[in-house]
Amino acid sequence: MVLTGCQMHTNKKNTAAARMPALPSLAERDASETHIVRLENGLTVLIRQDDRFPLVNARLYVHAGSGYETPQIAGISHLLEHMVFKGTKKRGPGQSARDIEAVGGSMNAATSFDYTVYYVEVPDDQWSLGLDVITDMAFNAAIDPEELRSEKQVVLEELERGEDTPGSRLFKTLQGMVWQGSTYEWPIIGYRDTVSAMTDKDIHAYIAENYQPQSMLLAVVGKVNPDEVLAEARRLLGGLRNTRPVSPPDTIAVPATGSGPRVTKLTGKWNKVYLGATFPIPQGSSAKIAGLELLCQLMGGDDTSRLYRTFKYDKQLVDDISISPLSLERGGMLYLSATLDADKLETFWTELMAELARFNPEDFTDREIERARLNLEDSLFLTKETLSGLASKLGYFQFFENGEQAEQNYLFALGQTGRAELKGLYDEFVRPDQLAACILTPEDTAVTPEALTAATHKAWPAKARADAKQQAATTDAAQQIALPGGNTLVLLPDETLPYTAVSIYWTGGDGDLTPDQQGLAALTAKALTRGTMTMSATDIQDFLSDHAASIGSSAGRNTFALEAKFPTRFTDKVLPLLRDTLTAPAFDQSEIDRARQDQIAAIKQREDQPLGLAFRHIFPFLYKTGPYALLHQGTIEGVEAMTQADIMRYWGRQSMHPFVFAVCGQFDRQAIEEFAASLSRTLTAPGSEYQFATPEWNTGREITLHLPDRSQSHLIMAFPAPGRDDRDTSARLELLKAILSGQSGLLFRDLRDKQGLAYSVTSLLWQSHNTGFLGLYIGTQPDKVDQSLAGFRTILADLAATPLPEAELERARNILTGDYYQEHQSLISRSREAASLLTQGFDREYDQDIIERAKLVTPQDIRELARHYLTQDKAYLMQVTP
Repeated sequence: MVLTGCQMHTNKKNTAAARMPALPSLAERDASETHIVRLENGLTVLIRQDDRFPLVNARLYVHAGSGYETPQIAGISHLLEHMVFKGTKKRGPGQSARDIEAVGGSMNAATSFDYTVYYVEVPDDQWSLGLDVITDMAFNAAIDPEELRSEKQVVLEELERGEDTPGSRLFKTLQGMVWQGSTYEWPIIGYRDTVSAMTDKDIHAYIAENYQPQSMLLAVVGKVNPDEVLAEARRLLGGLRNTRPVSPPDTIAVPATGSGPRVTKLTGKWNKVYLGATFPIPQGSSAKIAGLELLCQLMGGDDTSRLYRTFKYDKQLVDDISISPLSLERGGMLYLSATLDADKLETFWTELMAELARFNPEDFTDREIERARLNLEDSLFLTKETLSGLASKLGYFQFFENGEQAEQNYLFALGQTGRAELKGLYDEFVRPDQLAACILTPEDTAVTPEALTAATHKAWPAKARADAKQQAATTDAAQQIALPGGNTLVLLPDETLPYTAVSIYWTGGDGDLTPDQQGLAALTAKALTRGTMTMSATDIQDFLSDHAASIGSSAGRNTFALEAKFPTRFTDKVLPLLRDTLTAPAFDQSEIDRARQDQIAAIKQREDQPLGLAFRHIFPFLYKTGPYALLHQGTIEGVEAMTQADIMRYWGRQSMHPFVFAVCGQFDRQAIEEFAASLSRTLTAPGSEYQFATPEWNTGREITLHLPDRSQSHLIMAFPAPGRDDRDTSARLELLKAILSGQSGLLFRDLRDKQGLAYSVTSLLWQSHNTGFLGLYIGTQPDKVDQSLAGFRTILADLAATPLPEAELERARNILTGDYYQEHQSLISRSREAASLLTQGFDREYDQDIIERAKLVTPQDIRELARHYLTQDKAYLMQVTP
């Protein structure tokens, strides 16, 4: 129900209105109702009560993004998003973030093609502060010229950071090809010259032009009183005035005949080929979008899809392949992406074009179509699991689709799309004359764009296409139960959603490996879920997709895990698969080969990215012994040498360790208990207790890794720290990390806000049972490395010299609490927390205990911590440089 501002007040001069009964307050209506109120100035307010968590998520959408810019000010929307954090008329630089983080909340902003959104998530008793901060940022940004000069350098750093990433390079190229001549042509971040030239006057003019109340939506979701929220929204926003009429933007028509195929090749110092291919499609409000999403899900949406099965699984030509729609307000594209080895590029491209030429959606089976529908519905449904996801989904449908009815319309259209409709959509949009592709290759790759274009003409002639127009929560008490064999079952009921999350954790992981076996635990985890003695890998993929379920395994430094999530109604079908996966894995040689290929591809891809390279090598750089000294994914040569027998022997040892079985969500208690007990009797064998290693640290304190042809340098300064078994020190370390991190943290305020050294600067804390490290990270220009390191040293010296103000500690304490609740909203995050903690010998309340201990930490404690652990003689320095 939409209520305009005038409907919310009785006009005494209007006798007819005076005789109308008073409207009930919003709070008196159905608590599950989404309240939509349009203020007199046209600004829309959306309020949804949700009492699952003591949190409130608020979002302010503004109908202004990069698609509302001109070429001369390309990137101004994104730059404005940065500048709102640099001060308002009543808050100084960084104060908005400090105010939110000080109460345990989090905040951010994002710029898209069609909108900018400012959002916060705060404790429920701080919702009014959240609204005040985001509205203040949006309407009262100071845009100080000096701050602007500094922040432009940060944005340029971010721009260069994106150019170091294969996916970003691909997309920026493709959007210029697909949307040439429109305002979607340029990247959201803009260009170096446009960003560099912008002035405070430009930004104020842009705000005056586009920040109209009639083009805005305030969405508030969480534990709130709707009437109080509406009253505060009126107070904050009701007085705003529109200064110009706003017309809907023109759509970008898909041309009847395209100019393709067009292929562009970019070379660089990459290990892999990264490929993107696009086809233009209509805007997001088109009635065809639901069918196009179904088509993409069937073609390349997951590992049961046609393209994945053909090119990844059967022919093994790619490391990964997918296709998905990007639907914007005025236009869209189908985006096909693939990663592969350079020596397979020509073969893959030729076979892909042939596959697209003969592809016929009428060949899809009923099972495939129903599975794809189920998984699209599942994705839509599960977005609402968190407050952030729910607010985002409600806000999007209201802002761009005129309300929640759009979701029902989408689901109806999804259910009505059959083979004939899919074929019509395919023939209309997936055509060689509409194809635009970009190939990012290693420098020595000989394949030319001309050769790929010629291969397309030969395999997929345009005349072969058909013209489609001619064709038709409530959480109960948790419980911990002892199982046979020293195992443990944890029950975490949550009736909010009809889903079940399962986490099974063992000690082991890399801790059960010798140095010459590094990477074996990770490879075993990849191979474990790829077939049982009764189901092949493709059977399992089909089964999971048919039931909107997921199963995955992973290995850590000291743990091994298997996790699953599924609609509760499929429990009796999923549990037997879990049992067979654990007790009768096939470890088929062909699947091991595929897992090996994936792991090697992952190694290469990580080493194509500066941060991936850094974090791959950080542990062997810091540690001399124990599982921490190993490369978790191993080396390419080592992984290539691993055999089926190696994996089977490793799993034989690993699976015999005692485990913790945690389940969260809706579940049949008796069925879960019987299953867990049966699993205990089948798997666990007596053995020696797992020992968490106390490793030696390396004597070398500096290492430099080189990644040629990149723009930025990345620095990690790390300091040895105790493990999690030292709770008091862990609480202090967690608090110090929060003090240093975030937009209101010491690092951000000094190195980014004051000195403008980097787009990204933060701290990180890693702890195992008996060891850990605190690290400082910055990504900066090569010529600013020395200044960045000096900045690190100055901040640490200040920490050791002078006790921090109590307000800094209070802000950090609130961050710890706020982060905890924000990170533990999903079912799987809660089952994972319980299983992981208990496996490592801690109680389930460990994290809450750390938060409570942090409340007792004093400024003197932080100073002593810095003096004892963060001295330069104990520092390790890793650099990744061009």
